Amino acid sequence: MDRSRLDSLLDPAAYPDPTAAVQLLQTHVSYLFVTDRFVYKVKKPVNLGFLDFTTLERRLFFCTEELRLNRRLAREIYLEVVPLRTTPRGVSFCAEGEVVDYAVKMVRLPEARMMNRLLKQGAVTTKQIRRLARIIAAFHRNAATGPEISLYGAPGALRANWEENFAIVARFIGKSITLPDYLFIRRWVEEFLEQHEELFNRRVKGGFIREGDGDLHSGNICLTDPPVIFDCIEFNQRFRCLDTAADIAFLLMDLEYYRCGRLASRFVEEYCTVTGDEELRRLLPFYQIYRAFIRGEVESIAAAEPELSQGERNAANESAQRHLLLARGLILRERLPLVLFITCGLSGSGKSSVAEELSFQLGLELYSSDRIRKELAGIPLTQCFQGEYLEGIYHPGFTRSCYDRLRELASAALSWKRSVIIDATFRDPTERVRFRELAELHGARFVILAVSAPEAVILERLEQRQGRRDVISDARQEQFLRQKSEYAPPEITGEEVITVDTAQSLRHTVAALLTSLGVLPCGHNLNGSS
Repeated sequence: MDRSRLDSLLDPAAYPDPTAAVQLLQTHVSYLFVTDRFVYKVKKPVNLGFLDFTTLERRLFFCTEELRLNRRLAREIYLEVVPLRTTPRGVSFCAEGEVVDYAVKMVRLPEARMMNRLLKQGAVTTKQIRRLARIIAAFHRNAATGPEISLYGAPGALRANWEENFAIVARFIGKSITLPDYLFIRRWVEEFLEQHEELFNRRVKGGFIREGDGDLHSGNICLTDPPVIFDCIEFNQRFRCLDTAADIAFLLMDLEYYRCGRLASRFVEEYCTVTGDEELRRLLPFYQIYRAFIRGEVESIAAAEPELSQGERNAANESAQRHLLLARGLILRERLPLVLFITCGLSGSGKSSVAEELSFQLGLELYSSDRIRKELAGIPLTQCFQGEYLEGIYHPGFTRSCYDRLRELASAALSWKRSVIIDATFRDPTERVRFRELAELHGARFVILAVSAPEAVILERLEQRQGRRDVISDARQEQFLRQKSEYAPPEITGEEVITVDTAQSLRHTVAALLTSLGVLPCGHNLNGSS
């Protein structure tokens, strides 16, 4: 769409419904014109191979398909297909001129209730997740199936899908994915498909290949009452006819991306209870990896979109890198037994950064003493404690309560068979023993991450925290110097303790840690760029 048409559609007079303003949003395949009450979605005239919107007739057809398919889950939201017509001043949705395009008209949903936004805020509840699981389970039970649809879930079709996506992502090696990671994911996928061909065939025969949603992620869910699931795949039947495990895997991957693995576990539990489909658990890792890879691919394409601003392209490239890293991490998690990790080190040593990145890359539960301490005290997370050393919320008695709570959370995660990281100083050897005993109780491997950095580096990090309002930790240089005199480092007793030096970049630090854990080949991710 040329600039003059875009400008004319930013004029409120171009719409039949009164609106104070019009906002333009874009994806790599659509323009979305957002008015006060409605959204008008116009398809870009693009051909990306897997979709073709290059003619007016095709855009009308797929607008109609979008309306039909999305009304399965969002009937009250998808209203109609409306023509876009020429006017002497440009184009309009309320003119009588020549039809130059079409739009899907939708009710505008409240942005504050979008699930991806609520996930970032930590505001999605288990109750909401269980309700969502029931809605999607009912949708899958009623979704169309049959011999033609079932073909999309056959091993050959899955291989073809992967080959197509590997070919596209290959263009972004060195930009959003490293060559070692690309080859690593590819080898794993090929081996999984070969080893589980009988399982895939059994899913086809069992009727688990359905005409589903195809794009079921948190950005397409609005947690109103009731929840609204919108924007399914309309442009390619192959992408929405899939194993029900593949459909829910997109949302599960998204929950992992936002570090809400507990919610993912609750969703699967509820979904399986409703459907009785316990076998899908065996395929969920495979399909979550696929979804992370596809998301990385889509964001890589968006990062090269010239119509986006430089800031939008940078954000898309960052998202692409993180999703492709998650795809690798979900493979690595499959190689990792049940583990209870604890960090151990002085304030400023880089414990939290390592714990957060390891948690993301392996999809692990993570609990931080800094956060739990303030939650127990009932004070804002970023409110800095101004008291004396070992007083107030840092009094030994309060610290013990904090570690008790961390132990409860770790126990709950392990009971769900989810590996977990506890981010704390663990200066007291007694606490380390208590957590080792907890790991033994759950049959989990116990690993101490002994995190350190040169003192000059630590002091510089702590100085940089001064005045920042987005830091949860209260540690400053004076606390570090007191801790240093009292700290009892863990003894190196073989595999139980892994030393982690954070003087290098976080990427190199975590790659070395993954190698020490035995899940990443030596030197795997230290070459190439992304």
